[in-house]
Amino acid sequence: MLNPVDTKSLFLDPAVADASHSTMARGMKGSAILKVAAEIRAMQAAGREVCNLTVGDFDPKQFPVPPQLIAATEAALRAGHTNYPPSDGVLELRQAVQRYYERELGLRYPVESVLIASGARPILFAAYGCVLDPGETVVYPVPSWNNSYYVQLFSARAITVPVTKATRFHPTAAELAPHVQQARLLVVNSPQNPTGTVIPPEQLRAIAQLVVDENERRKGTGQKALFLLYDQVYWTLTFGGQKHVTPIELVPACAPYVILLDAISKSFAATGMRVGWAVASPAIIARMRDYLGHVGAWAPRAEQIATAQWLDAVEPRHAWQREYTAQIQRRLDALYHGFRAMAAEGLPIDVIEPQGAIYLSVRFDCVGTRFANNEELRRFLLERAGMAVVPFQAFGLPDETGWCRLSVGACSLADIERMLPRLRDALRG
Repeated sequence: MLNPVDTKSLFLDPAVADASHSTMARGMKGSAILKVAAEIRAMQAAGREVCNLTVGDFDPKQFPVPPQLIAATEAALRAGHTNYPPSDGVLELRQAVQRYYERELGLRYPVESVLIASGARPILFAAYGCVLDPGETVVYPVPSWNNSYYVQLFSARAITVPVTKATRFHPTAAELAPHVQQARLLVVNSPQNPTGTVIPPEQLRAIAQLVVDENERRKGTGQKALFLLYDQVYWTLTFGGQKHVTPIELVPACAPYVILLDAISKSFAATGMRVGWAVASPAIIARMRDYLGHVGAWAPRAEQIATAQWLDAVEPRHAWQREYTAQIQRRLDALYHGFRAMAAEGLPIDVIEPQGAIYLSVRFDCVGTRFANNEELRRFLLERAGMAVVPFQAFGLPDETGWCRLSVGACSLADIERMLPRLRDALRG
């Protein structure tokens, strides 16, 4: 029997530990949302009832993956599709994404414009890595998901544009215009994480035209192109008459400068299956393919083959999506109407009607009066009402506004119905 080496004491020297970190790693921050999630798990383990409205994920008991997608994955595994996929994705899926975008979004791209990866997150990572050099500028709204982390990882320069309810928490062309001449990348997400709001078509049209005009100005100057990263991972989830639009359908001339980001994670409640894609000009896709090839961020081959079949199963997929979307909307509506009723009673709540994604934006207008800051409010809601939320500060907005993101992917209608009276009593107290 081998004599095991006890390594624990060898790791305790702080000088050794500090020397192992790069400058980038020393400055890297962990996810604020994951820290909140750990606190909730501890409360639930202690027997506390918590309506968990924090995670941008799906509880499979509430939102199972389409059975057709599971069956097709199992069949692909049994057929031996267990080896490495091509670095840009299996051809069947790339072609299926082509057909999907032409059929559903009216966008016709060559197959060379489609890159498959292990979810949307590597696509976002690769877009930053292939567009930005250290010190170059990325412009994005706050609140928004994860941009601040990627800026730090790539030593980029951030210009943040605070957005408000007045513009559905999306930037306007007028707000972006002062920054575009120095920008290399603009980032827009609709439906928005964390706000659950959909960008109005005229607002997006003006931004797309701004990108075209700026790139026309740059021609002949030697200045590198300005790109628009358009994150539409929630695009199939819209409510209340809202319609998802893309920059390309509104301003076709912007197509060479737009990187579309998408995945099955939110469209099909398949977050753990890790299949996503980018659609962009072949030149930028080729660079992103090589970049992710070195990372090995490939979606599993069997899941890719299954996703191709599911995208092409138009009628079954549409039927499944209608019921899935309705289940999400029922939860969002229950929260919305519950908060509206409390606001009508004079309680300090402002809420935006559900528009898209799996999120609801709610403001508890008592920070600065009843509560010193958002964190104090968050802990009060968790401890007194058993309601777990994420303040907008976790998404880059520094102000103590009382605005919070509520996510319905991991809760039932019964969870919401039991929580609302607890919240009413807590706010009255």
